[in-house]
Amino acid sequence: MSGPLAGFTVLDLTRVLSGPYCTMVLGDLGARIIKVEQPRKGDDTRHWGPPFVGAESAYFLSINRNKESVTLDYKPAAGRDVLEKLIAKADVLVENFRPGTLERAGFGWDAVHARQPRLVYASISGYGQTGPRRDEAGYDAVMQAEGGLMSVTGEADRPGYRLGVAITDMVSGLYCAQGITAALLARERSGEGQRVDIGMLDTTAALLTYQAANWFTTGVVPPRQGNRHATIAPYETFTTSDGEIVVAVGNDESWKRFCPAIGLPELAADPRFDTNKDRMANYDVMRPPLDRVFRTATSAEWIARLNAAGVANGEVRNIGQMLNDPQLAAREMVQTLMHPTIGATRVIGAPIKLSNTPASLRTPPPVLGQHTDAVLAELGYSPADISGLRETRVV
Repeated sequence: MSGPLAGFTVLDLTRVLSGPYCTMVLGDLGARIIKVEQPRKGDDTRHWGPPFVGAESAYFLSINRNKESVTLDYKPAAGRDVLEKLIAKADVLVENFRPGTLERAGFGWDAVHARQPRLVYASISGYGQTGPRRDEAGYDAVMQAEGGLMSVTGEADRPGYRLGVAITDMVSGLYCAQGITAALLARERSGEGQRVDIGMLDTTAALLTYQAANWFTTGVVPPRQGNRHATIAPYETFTTSDGEIVVAVGNDESWKRFCPAIGLPELAADPRFDTNKDRMANYDVMRPPLDRVFRTATSAEWIARLNAAGVANGEVRNIGQMLNDPQLAAREMVQTLMHPTIGATRVIGAPIKLSNTPASLRTPPPVLGQHTDAVLAELGYSPADISGLRETRVV
């Protein structure tokens, strides 16, 4: 069975994380991804590390499977001709340069749309293609700061923290992939491509959800609250005798089961804690007895008791513990691909599970320029033509 995007060709002019994450998702869903990289240098992340596996960056390996690598300098006329032919072959173009970069090269949205009206043209940038800040650079750490995420991450009496993964890059890539699939669906109806304009500040704002709603409602700036939830209690971490667990008491019925499960049935009968609203209002009274009781047993003991009571919970695990979870193995979320130079390499699987047209991991992340000759031959270039492009350092 083919993925739902089988038959679509995506021209990937992106680098670093937001764009490559987007095109990886599209590739997992069956699209052909032709990744254009700088000759002799490639995507910036090929050089990010340690760790490296042989000459390959672990960072690059994590987000570039299911892609073909073509090296191309499209500034000279011969390179522009190659890029034009690649665009004519593609259903989708994805780029994450600063606004105006491709316009200056003659490959901006307006120019390309005039030549290839069916092409879906997707752009990811820090602040989007419009507005007073459109020309500013956007990096994940900047967006976590500018987008308010750091202001609600960390302990109340400490400076804000950046999340341990580049969440704004990845969510921008995910929104871009969603926008592209929607634009392709619209093209099937209208026959015309359109622009997908993704601003990282926009997607970060979209992540704020209830934190933004709290500010809209009250005008009070949400504070950092450590591992507490802004509107639910108890919904946070607790220290056990040998580690930490997270307990998520998401409703009043769960609270009634939670209290007897931890040996404190009297809390369930206390009117100060009847409803979530009450528990939020009396949090400083509620928390100390919970702290004390959780320290009396191991994480495994508490998890068993809470699971038996039907109360959501989980251990605070490190990356190694998480990736060895048999649940992930059962869901094919850790897979092995055979790389042409380093051999077997493990990668995270595709989280989108489709019953009839499943996602798939077909090819490993490519070495730099691995598919240049083959793709150029598809475009009609002869071996002599390709040799000439190499001699002039166009590819």
